Amino acid sequence: MEETAYESGSAMSLLAWCTAMRDAAQELLWPTRCVCCDYPGELLCESCRKSLPWIEQRWACPVCGAPFGSLICTECKKDWPSRSCVCALPFRGPAAQMVTCLKDSHELRLAPVIAAAMATALDEASAWPVTDGTLRYDTSSLDALCYVPATRKAFNRRGFDHMELVSHELAWLTSLPVADVLVRDTGKDQRSLGREDRQANLRHAIDVVGDVSGLDLLLVDDVITTGASVCACTEALLEKGAHSVSICALARVW
Repeated sequence: MEETAYESGSAMSLLAWCTAMRDAAQELLWPTRCVCCDYPGELLCESCRKSLPWIEQRWACPVCGAPFGSLICTECKKDWPSRSCVCALPFRGPAAQMVTCLKDSHELRLAPVIAAAMATALDEASAWPVTDGTLRYDTSSLDALCYVPATRKAFNRRGFDHMELVSHELAWLTSLPVADVLVRDTGKDQRSLGREDRQANLRHAIDVVGDVSGLDLLLVDDVITTGASVCACTEALLEKGAHSVSICALARVW
């Protein structure tokens, strides 16, 4: 017997009611609190949002995204393979707490918050040029966005790839499709390694599993430390025929 429109609507209403009741019960038992100051009500309260230490894009290095590196950068030699790099916040305080809570505390509701911060930085960067005079970010010149993948060990430990979640939220904000084309086959956790060890760890560990020929891509990650991960991914994409790769991250270590 075919399901009537009334029965379908009733089922959807019941599902919505059950979802609302579940969310209300969870909020009662485990109230939402600000990840920065623990104030109840929001994951990032209004006070903490207003005090975010944004990286000013006009002063940031257009190559590696480091704050105050627009003229002379202490964090790179201006030789990254990517076209540009935009980072929203320095990796301390709010940015560090957001990344840690998403990855290690499984607060998946932070994915859209992080994506919104990255979109804000991209919007500001669209007013400033890279070394060749083109804009650091121009959504009309991009074909898709992709993300630095988690290691298999990290995925198994967490049960999700945090940058996949953030990428889909950022894709909605930028109207760009997500190209799930990068995989990381081997390698240790980058957080415990130095600059040279990070580069060696990622060598031959990144692979491209989709056709990226001729595409202009936006590569996203949560934190850029030495740049080893984003540069390895960029090189892999360019070797497979991508036309250009721009980078965006929530936070920059410097």
